[in-house]
Amino acid sequence: MGKIVDRLLLLFYSLIIFVASILVLFTASSWIPLDQASTTLSHFYYEKSYAYPGIIVSLIMGLISVRFLIVTLRRGRSQAPSIDQRTDFGDIRISIETVENLSLKAAGRTKGAKDLRARVRVNQAGLEITIRTIVDGESSIPELTEDMQGTVKSYIEDITGIPVASVTVFVANIVQSAPTFKSRVE
Repeated sequence: MGKIVDRLLLLFYSLIIFVASILVLFTASSWIPLDQASTTLSHFYYEKSYAYPGIIVSLIMGLISVRFLIVTLRRGRSQAPSIDQRTDFGDIRISIETVENLSLKAAGRTKGAKDLRARVRVNQAGLEITIRTIVDGESSIPELTEDMQGTVKSYIEDITGIPVASVTVFVANIVQSAPTFKSRVE
């Protein structure tokens, strides 16, 4: 709910800033005649029907600015995304980056896999791990990926204690191995 309110405030704020910038542009470019600009400005000084709406809009814009400032500072202090677990002794927080590195370590044990990358997402069923790899082309891809899936799943569950819902392996390419030539010495 808070994100929706922030988006609506941002929309309102952006529209007001846009209109104000257009007015400043037109005034600075002399597209609004000087006598009309002075008349409008004098209305803000002397007529309450102009002054009160101006004061209200200024207060609203000030409050929205304060809100955005608070949201920005709060997000700046936020910590890295993590997985939280509660134990009998207290809370445990494991960063997503840690789980990605553990996944890469486990996937690196699979023979024939090169240039590994990992992405971890958390859902209610557990972790969804996606491994991107380049294979050597010498091993069977279905066997290699199945071995990698099993290795990563068991390793992450053993090390972190977090259930793994799925391990997806994306084979991006194969490594073109350089041909080996035997030199003939006679």
